[in-house]
Amino acid sequence: MRDLFPAPIKNLPEANIPLKGVSAYLSQADTHQIIFMEFSEDVELPAHCHAAQWGIVLEGKIELTIGGVKNTYERGDRYFIPEGVVHSGKIYAGYADVTFFDQRDRYSVK
Repeated sequence: MRDLFPAPIKNLPEANIPLKGVSAYLSQADTHQIIFMEFSEDVELPAHCHAAQWGIVLEGKIELTIGGVKNTYERGDRYFIPEGVVHSGKIYAGYADVTFFDQRDRYSVK
């Protein structure tokens, strides 16, 4: 995978995300988190829910089933998952995004 994120992003604390092949950098605020993620392996996301999530795909492809509706998102696409809506999916190797979580403690620092 090419060097997608510049030093100011890579100098952020790493997020402790329990998925294989992910590199994630955490920007923490009092009310939310923004995570910059890159995946080097395919990952299956089991069904789950949490606070609202918005993301923009920077590279690669992700398949998300949000509230029973399946869509594929690629470079330049945006997705939104409302609070409490069950979602699952598949992330493909080479995927990268910026994700906003409307939750201050979605992930901890690694």
